Amino acid sequence: MQMILPFPDIDPALFSIEIGGFTFALRWYALAYIAGILLGWRLAVLTVRRDALWPGNRAPMQPGQVEELITSVILGIILGGRLGFVLFYQPAYYLANPGEILAVWQGGMSFHGGMIGVTLGGLIFAWRNKVPLLSLGDLMALCTPPGLLLGRAANFINGELWGRPSDAPWAVVFPGDRAQDCPGIVGDCARHPSQLYEAGLEGLVLGALLIFLVYRMGWLKRPGAITGMFLVGYGLSRSFIELFRQADAQFITAANPMGYVVQFGDAGLSMGQLLSLPMVLLGLALILWPRRSTPA
Repeated sequence: MQMILPFPDIDPALFSIEIGGFTFALRWYALAYIAGILLGWRLAVLTVRRDALWPGNRAPMQPGQVEELITSVILGIILGGRLGFVLFYQPAYYLANPGEILAVWQGGMSFHGGMIGVTLGGLIFAWRNKVPLLSLGDLMALCTPPGLLLGRAANFINGELWGRPSDAPWAVVFPGDRAQDCPGIVGDCARHPSQLYEAGLEGLVLGALLIFLVYRMGWLKRPGAITGMFLVGYGLSRSFIELFRQADAQFITAANPMGYVVQFGDAGLSMGQLLSLPMVLLGLALILWPRRSTPA
C-alpha cells in the first residue's frame, strides 16, 4: 500500500475580520511577500554597510538609498509578476477577459515576469541614482532567495502549483477536484510537493550559496558574478523541479500529457524550463566574462 501524507490543515488566511459587510483577510501569501521584502531590505542594508565587500572597498550606494530601491522592487514584482503570468501562461483567457488582468487577488503571478519587472525597476533606479548597474544587480540577486523561500512555502499552504502524481513516501494529497483529477488513479491522488522542492533549492540552497560567495569568497568585487550565479542557480533549480511540477492545464492535451510547450518527439520543454534557459545562458556569460578583476 502506498504511503501518502494528508494535506496539513492550515487556513490560507492568517486571520480575517468583517467590517461593514466586507471581509478583510491577511493571507499567508501576502505575508510571505511582505516578510520576503523586509528580509531582503535588511540584508541589503547590512551588505552596503560593509564597504570592504565591494570593488575599491566602497559600496555603490548608501544604506538610505535602499528604501527607494525597495519601492522600485515592489512595483516590479507586482506589475511584472502579474503581466508575466497573463502573457506567458494565459494570454487567450485574459484577452477575452481584460477586466481581470489586474485582479491580482484572484492569484496568478509569474516569477519570470516579476524578474523582468524588477530588472526594469533596477535599471531606472540605477540611472536616477548613478549606481553601477552590475553591482546593483548583485545586491538585488543576493536579497532575492528569502522571498523565493517564503513565497513557495505560501504556495504550499494555499494548495496551489502542486506537483505531478507520485508514489513517493512524502507525496501529498492536495485538496480540490483539480488536484484529484489524476487519470488512471483510483482513490486519493498523491502528488509531489513541488512547492517545497522549490523553496528548498531556490530559497535555502541558492540563498546560502550566494551569502557564502559574498561574505566568504569576495564575489561582490567581481561585478556581475553574483547576478550570474543567481541566474544559473535559479534557472537550473527551476528546470529540474519542472520534472516534478504539474504543467499548467492550458498546455496539457491528449497528445501532450506532460504539458510541453516545445516538443522533441516524446521529450520536450515546459514553459518554466523554456523561460529559464536564457537565464542560465546569461548567468554563465556574466560569471565567465573575462574582463573582471580578481577578488580581493
